[in-house]
Amino acid sequence: MVAKCGPRIIHHWAHRGRRDCDPWWENETEWHREWKNRFPEACREISHTSPNGEIHRADIRTPTGIYIEVQHSSMTDAERESREAFYQNLVWVIDGQPFRKNFDVYHMLPDPTSELAQDLVWEKAQRHMEGANNGIFYRVSANQEHQPGATKTTLRGGFIEGMHCINAEVEAAYLGHHQYDWVRPRATWLDARCPVYIDFGDEWLVRLEVYDETELKCVRLVDKRKFVHDVMTEVDAVNIGARHYPLYSSNLQK
Repeated sequence: MVAKCGPRIIHHWAHRGRRDCDPWWENETEWHREWKNRFPEACREISHTSPNGEIHRADIRTPTGIYIEVQHSSMTDAERESREAFYQNLVWVIDGQPFRKNFDVYHMLPDPTSELAQDLVWEKAQRHMEGANNGIFYRVSANQEHQPGATKTTLRGGFIEGMHCINAEVEAAYLGHHQYDWVRPRATWLDARCPVYIDFGDEWLVRLEVYDETELKCVRLVDKRKFVHDVMTEVDAVNIGARHYPLYSSNLQK
């Protein structure tokens, strides 16, 4: 046992070696260790001190100042928010294995900034909704005769089309985006302010995103090797993966 004393921590006795009793510490799994081992030793278990003197130890801090928290267990909104406020330039990597059976990745989506995407409003994919899961949409331009002045956010129904009509166009404009459905989600990650990447154990990370002004939730697939490269070279966490996207991987589609 070792005495724990300090200006911001109540004096107490604690077990030695548990991240110096950092309250954000969690038991390490083999998955944790594998992620940390992707980075040089100098990047692992790095202490960070806030302007008010609060100290925590991040799982990973890259030379460019991006913090990575590798999270296996569930987390409350309050703890997530406090970590995001503390580290700010933070990326979450979440272990998706515990809820893999509840997470379905569906059809491709074109780059949301592409010309094609500006004309399409997608039906939300949902488990057991075969049509939407394969990709069905309304084309704004095709429905303006009956809904003059309609936009992506104001269009209400109309002539519906299927993915087969534009499959080649979508593939040409594809940058890794897909529709998905998360049954009984861990809701705090949907509200996260910092980027959230889910690791399901294959070569891709699944980043949670909002697709466009319709607020359609989507995921973007990012190659793990590219993720590691980018966090070691980019300065801002939001730019990870922004300069390169994975090619289409049909084995992730449900």
